[in-house]
Amino acid sequence: MNPRTPGGYRFPLSLRRRPVPWERQRPTWREARPAVIAGAVKRARARPSGNWYVVGASRDLEAGRPLARTVTDREVVVWRRADGRPVAGPGGCPHLGAPLRDSPVRCGTLVCHWHGLALDGKPFAGWEPYPVYDDGVLVWVRLDEVGGEPPLDAPVVPPRPALAGALSAVYVGVGTCEPEDVVANRLDPWHGAWFHPHSFVDLTVTEGAESDGGDGFTVEVSFKVAGRLVVPVRAVFTAPEPRTVVMRVVEGEGRGSVVETHATPLGADERGRPRTAVVEAVVAASDRRGFAVARRAAPLLRPLVRAAAGRLWRDDLAYAERRWLLRSTGRFPG
Repeated sequence: MNPRTPGGYRFPLSLRRRPVPWERQRPTWREARPAVIAGAVKRARARPSGNWYVVGASRDLEAGRPLARTVTDREVVVWRRADGRPVAGPGGCPHLGAPLRDSPVRCGTLVCHWHGLALDGKPFAGWEPYPVYDDGVLVWVRLDEVGGEPPLDAPVVPPRPALAGALSAVYVGVGTCEPEDVVANRLDPWHGAWFHPHSFVDLTVTEGAESDGGDGFTVEVSFKVAGRLVVPVRAVFTAPEPRTVVMRVVEGEGRGSVVETHATPLGADERGRPRTAVVEAVVAASDRRGFAVARRAAPLLRPLVRAAAGRLWRDDLAYAERRWLLRSTGRFPG
């Protein structure tokens, strides 16, 4: 049975009968119209974020040390109270400006390593806490002065598989570009099999958002396993907020699983170029019996998932950086 026929996708693996050489696959440049991609990016940028920014993985927010991130040149530090709840605020000590990212957490209190000033998350000497949200996979901080939008009580977190039965992993990378360029990369599914032949084959966009309306891209694609062995799926790409793109598996192995790509602006580098952090969360689930074994082996599998994401983002950050360079110099054809 073809796994993509009605009633198909019964088997997680498929054997490609006639692999097509890379240079002979069907060109996708006519479908990947600049206006279509630009329209999808424009609609994403128009959606509310409520001024929430992803700062890192929940798992990295350990009891004894803080998690730090710079968001548009603003230092942010996050740590956990003794009861496990997160607290966030400016990353500079209100005493003499010491970097709180280098300070330890003791019994839920952040203790500055310069002079011992202790912060328990309450306002102190001009230091004011930020709203913070831990969704179980990622940690978000709300920066109203940075975002400039009407604030939301919580970030726009896309639907995910139940975390109790899922395997999650988070990859973080940094590129010289703006969040728009990362989002544009993800809203161009046509580049997958051409730019990432080591990971994707037989990619077809079956439903695409048009520049004058509609939303989401539906993609038929096979993930390469080894040789001719692939995992065929149907996935949908959507952008629920300005700095997030979600790929959701709607048919095939891991139905309901998501890959969330979040772009957090970091500010300018020493040459004045923008820098953006890519925080990509994979939340995988499956109703197959063997998946429970994989979930128990999560500590061993997470580094492999992050390594696979890192391999893809080495390519995709080059795409995003090139796009920003062309935009910033007025040479971008779109």
